[in-house]
Amino acid sequence: MVAAAFAVTAFDANAQTYPDRNITVVVPFAAGGPTDTVTRLVAEAMGKDFGQQIIVENVGGAGGTLGAGRVASSDPDGYTLLLHHIGMATSATLYRKLAYDTLNAFEYVGLVTEVPMTIVGRKDLEPTDLKGLVEYAKANKDTVTVANAGIGAASHLCGMLFMSAIGTPLVTVPYKGTGPAMTDLLGGQVDIMCDQTTNTTKQIQGGTIKAYAVTSENRLDIFPDLPTVTEGGLPDVTVGIWHGLYAPKGTPAEVTERLSKSLQLALQDPNVVARFAELGTTPSPAEDATPAALKEKLEGEVARWKPIIEGAGQFAD
Repeated sequence: MVAAAFAVTAFDANAQTYPDRNITVVVPFAAGGPTDTVTRLVAEAMGKDFGQQIIVENVGGAGGTLGAGRVASSDPDGYTLLLHHIGMATSATLYRKLAYDTLNAFEYVGLVTEVPMTIVGRKDLEPTDLKGLVEYAKANKDTVTVANAGIGAASHLCGMLFMSAIGTPLVTVPYKGTGPAMTDLLGGQVDIMCDQTTNTTKQIQGGTIKAYAVTSENRLDIFPDLPTVTEGGLPDVTVGIWHGLYAPKGTPAEVTERLSKSLQLALQDPNVVARFAELGTTPSPAEDATPAALKEKLEGEVARWKPIIEGAGQFAD
């Protein structure tokens, strides 16, 4: 009993002085991708608040599940965190075997942002609008190629939604990350891709790829002339790629609360707000950068995507 009481007292003291060293945030995807970009901006701002460096570690592979598993098995002391996107929810159904229980292996810190997607094509693709793209895809279903960054990636999920909405399976070309997928789209080796504005904005603005629609409910300020998928006749493709911050299960409530407060401050940082705007997104409001809001979001998204993934019959071991 004395030993247990001492351990609790020591844990409380550690929580009160947290953080007293560098923190690592695991991004479960390759460096340079959309989630990596979001993480580095937020980590820099949170590091200022904490007075400690926040190191971003890229642990890619298996649609983000390797990085998530790494954090799930880490010490629950608040010094190893995970910043993951919507794939946190979809992997629960996509992967038959996971090294962790998606809903019960983590403590929730808060939502970070919800990034809209864009349906884009190679620069010389024939169709000029979304309606024409759908007609073209249906007429050439055996040859039209859809690039994605791998199973479980945001681009993979959006691609599934697109094919489901038009009722036509297309030739899927998976890559080991968003970077190589975009490189081949730019080079004309693949036809279309659906990816986050954080990865497509510069290319769209530079005219090196052709943009057909945004997947948000409303047009974006950054692309006022680009119609929504609903305007283009595909309301079922409306989707945002939300990002959340997690800690290993068992992390003290005082620590997760401190992390949440820091996240809220970071999302109000002028540099974060400005850079997010350049990428076509906005930071989550303070009421969403909380453990309760992220928990509710993850539970709801697991339930939403389960029938979509099972209907598409796309699974990974």
